[in-house]
Amino acid sequence: MQIPNDWTFKNVEVAKGFDAHVKATLPWYELATGAVAHVARHYLQNNGLIYDIGASTGNIGRALADVIETRKARLIAIDDSEAMAEKYDAPGELIVTDAMTYEYEEFDVAICMLVMMFLPPVRRKIWLQDLCKKMKPGGVIILLDKSEGPPGYLSTVMHRLTIAGKVSTGIKSDEIIAKELSLSGVQRPIPYNFVRYAVSDAHEFFRFGDFAGWVITRPE
Repeated sequence: MQIPNDWTFKNVEVAKGFDAHVKATLPWYELATGAVAHVARHYLQNNGLIYDIGASTGNIGRALADVIETRKARLIAIDDSEAMAEKYDAPGELIVTDAMTYEYEEFDVAICMLVMMFLPPVRRKIWLQDLCKKMKPGGVIILLDKSEGPPGYLSTVMHRLTIAGKVSTGIKSDEIIAKELSLSGVQRPIPYNFVRYAVSDAHEFFRFGDFAGWVITRPE
């Protein structure tokens, strides 16, 4: 895939090569997708509603296809890229819109996988708090994103772990560098411990290098 100078999911070439690219650059991607689906299964009710926010080509919908069908649940996928929407291949209804202005219904499960880092930092906290208000009692928000590292030298260690993971897949070093520079100003990792400070009942369930996942619940 040709890396654009300024990264955007609205680029047709990015959309075409997205699935192969993300698996090559994030060696834990399929494992994390499975972990997210595992958590979601525990909270999705019969005839329930699940949101896949920042759906890309539909990896979450595909991972949950069987439970969506069995429980007669409704999946609404949201993405703001027409180019990515053309490549969407998963159950449910796809809506091409801005996730931060969309009017959400009350839901059982909402999944934000690798999305927050591309949203405007000034609006993230309020948007996440508003999303929590739409969560049904006993529901869940599953958030997996790139975050700033912990204080001190450990931050360097974790960042190098991320790079080592990319190298382990055989991806060329010049492509790794090109992607990093392409993301300048486009991708803004969330602050370390942002989720725990922004909302209550948030618990970390995944971490690899710069990336981490949290489960946000609403007690019944």
